[in-house]
Amino acid sequence: MSQGQLILLSLALLLPVPPVAAEQTTDYTLEISNSEQQLLARFPIHQGNWCMHWKHSVTGIAVQDCYRTENQQMLLDHSWQPDFAAGLGHFEGRGTLTSHPEGGYLIKDIDEPVAENRFWLRAGAESVGHTLVSNDKQLNLSQLAAGQRLQIHLLTNAQTDN
Repeated sequence: MSQGQLILLSLALLLPVPPVAAEQTTDYTLEISNSEQQLLARFPIHQGNWCMHWKHSVTGIAVQDCYRTENQQMLLDHSWQPDFAAGLGHFEGRGTLTSHPEGGYLIKDIDEPVAENRFWLRAGAESVGHTLVSNDKQLNLSQLAAGQRLQIHLLTNAQTDN
């Protein structure tokens, strides 16, 4: 090896090695539309995971229904219900019922696919506070459109660019 090649090799060894690219995760967005199909909001979700926080309209108890995305399919993952008020509860074959460390009931491993990655929700009054939560972001649907029928639709960010 020539002296020039040794100098180049020595300099190359001093250069920082670029980090290996982290495994890319597909980013997702929830689109919220009204019954006339008008887009009201886009809500970016962290790694395909998000929850709907709300208060039962009769008892006022706080409920959390949490979703995950697997192979670009939205799945109802688990639900935390402090009490089994009207319309809440567990039934055989739909997840596993356990106690939640903070009280109430955790229905885990529901793994229920959401057809076409979309569902309809009538946003409750502001006291109900239907709120989308993902990581440190929140979107209160009750403040946005209380009493309205809303469609929640999961899209990949590639789909939202179209």
